[in-house]
Amino acid sequence: MVRIYLMNSLELIICYFIIINLISFLSMGWDKRKAKTHRYRTPESVLFIQAVLGGSIGSILGMYVFRHKTKHWYFVIGMPVILVLQIALGVCVYMAPFEILFR
Repeated sequence: MVRIYLMNSLELIICYFIIINLISFLSMGWDKRKAKTHRYRTPESVLFIQAVLGGSIGSILGMYVFRHKTKHWYFVIGMPVILVLQIALGVCVYMAPFEILFR
């Protein structure tokens, strides 16, 4: 008998956040590399979209690990603001008067 293991909703959400943060982190590093070699760059809007889609932690880590975009005030302030808003949204969902079942 073949057994197929399907992830429940919570495991899928966790996997999504791990993947999007890894992509965001690597995007910062890749863009920094392209900046050093004077090649076509990743648009700043793409880096912000990745953060808004859940990769804010990866973006912030990438900014400081690769020392990339740390002189742009809208990145230094914007990325943490996105993270705080995402945490607030998570707390609101957790504290909501209805129950979300993960199966």
